[in-house]
Amino acid sequence: MPKHIFVTGGVASSLGKGLTASSLGRLLKLRGLRVTLQKLDPYINIDPGTMNPFEHGEVFVTDDGGETDLDLGHYERFIDENLSRNSNATTGSIYQAVLAAERRGDYLGKTVQVIPHITDEIKRRIERVARNDVDVVITEVGGTVGDIEILPFLEAIRQFRNLVGRDNVCYIHVTLVPFIGPAGEQKTKPTQHSVTELRSRGIQPDVIVCRSDDPLSPELKRKISALCDVDERAVVNAADAKNIYQLPLILHDEGLDDYVCDLMRIEGELDLTTWEAVVEKVDAATRPVRIGLIGKYIKLPDAYLSVVESLKHAGFHHGAKVEIVWIQSENVEGLLAAGELSQLDGIVLPGGFGSRGVEGKIAAARYSREEGVPCLGLCLGLQTMAIEFARNVVGLADANSTEFDPTTQYPIIDLMLEQRGIEDKGGTMRLGAYYAVLASGSQVAEAYGEPVVSERHRHRYEFNEEYREQLETAGLWCSGTSPDKRLVEFIELPGHPFWVGTQAHPEFKSRPDRPHPLFRDLIAAALTRREATNAATPAPAAGTPEPSLTS
Repeated sequence: MPKHIFVTGGVASSLGKGLTASSLGRLLKLRGLRVTLQKLDPYINIDPGTMNPFEHGEVFVTDDGGETDLDLGHYERFIDENLSRNSNATTGSIYQAVLAAERRGDYLGKTVQVIPHITDEIKRRIERVARNDVDVVITEVGGTVGDIEILPFLEAIRQFRNLVGRDNVCYIHVTLVPFIGPAGEQKTKPTQHSVTELRSRGIQPDVIVCRSDDPLSPELKRKISALCDVDERAVVNAADAKNIYQLPLILHDEGLDDYVCDLMRIEGELDLTTWEAVVEKVDAATRPVRIGLIGKYIKLPDAYLSVVESLKHAGFHHGAKVEIVWIQSENVEGLLAAGELSQLDGIVLPGGFGSRGVEGKIAAARYSREEGVPCLGLCLGLQTMAIEFARNVVGLADANSTEFDPTTQYPIIDLMLEQRGIEDKGGTMRLGAYYAVLASGSQVAEAYGEPVVSERHRHRYEFNEEYREQLETAGLWCSGTSPDKRLVEFIELPGHPFWVGTQAHPEFKSRPDRPHPLFRDLIAAALTRREATNAATPAPAAGTPEPSLTS
């Protein structure tokens, strides 16, 4: 029977529950255990797929097509396991299942209530990921203790200990220990109140992870131990770190995994070698390289979380410190006119939906193509690159996507024939992992090192096969297609340092110790460009300020 660890949070959101869960998962995996993670989200949406990126940030996609919370990206990157749609459950999906069961008559006419019907469904969602091939299930409960919407989740995980046995469950509570400037000291009262609220719901935490700007003193740890009724070893401090990949080592130094294993009678010898090597690579990444991320949602960087982490992973591989320059796509044409994009060593055109800012992405694609700037297009990025090439190389001035201009004379990007006329937009989405066959000798084939690859997708519109011959005659190479050759999956420009687009979202499969091949080769090309540019440019006179890019 798998062991279960439940991670809750208090005081404030965004304290790092997901990173705490991910880090503990990695530490347990380094002991030889088979680990999986799950997120329980209290919002009423069925999933985050239809939520505005400014509301929720990135939608992370699993191999089986689940549109999930961005914390699943952290989970996968840390434990290096592919999760599924079962790894994310929302209040909306839970109520949907219960109401469907009620309509079918599954409850035999009984009054349907939060307890036991909703809580039983939550427990079923937890049991669904507790497979026979898993030793430990780590479940993060979204929101904070005290939020009205998470009460059913707290009740469900309280009951779960009785279901599987006390030795098989551990409760970890993540709280904030703020520093109050005028008083000149760290305060434990928010943690005390948060634990009191959790205990009022019937859950006594086994471990308290205290988030703080600076390390906690032994005296403060003893105070929290005494007032919150936990073992002193169980008060773990997660002070701010230079980068998130240090967190497993910090939590291990604080004794988190040792205490949890003792508490739950888990055996396994810890070997930190591989993760220490990751952190060493992170610390050694010092070669500067500037990548412009040209997006529609840059006011909320979490909307591009996996893209950012993938760029960092590629930087670690090359010993490079990636500086991301956030550029609002609507501002690109003005920045081009001012010559400010010349400061970039490379460009990423990430995914998105809707027409806002698309012309800026097209302008950036043209600039990168004409000026030899390495460029990687992701999903919408590929589409804007194809539109740009059709307009400015092939001469199809009106070329566009029917998503942005339904009346365009040259629909370079369009719905597939069988999708046209379907009113349910969800019914036309291509979600999850799909295979692509790569052309021999292409940049993408050389990057991947294999002829057939699988990448995750999340999009509705496709490269229009009717224009493929015309664009390829003009020099564009459709270097990867679906196995049946009906769908274009990759494009590139022969002779360009790196001008590659993919209809997929490769950012979802990058790992800190195994960067995705496309991001790896983008950073390699960007570093080459930077070094060549620096070699050709005289050093500025002493005291001359460097130019800055306004985004």
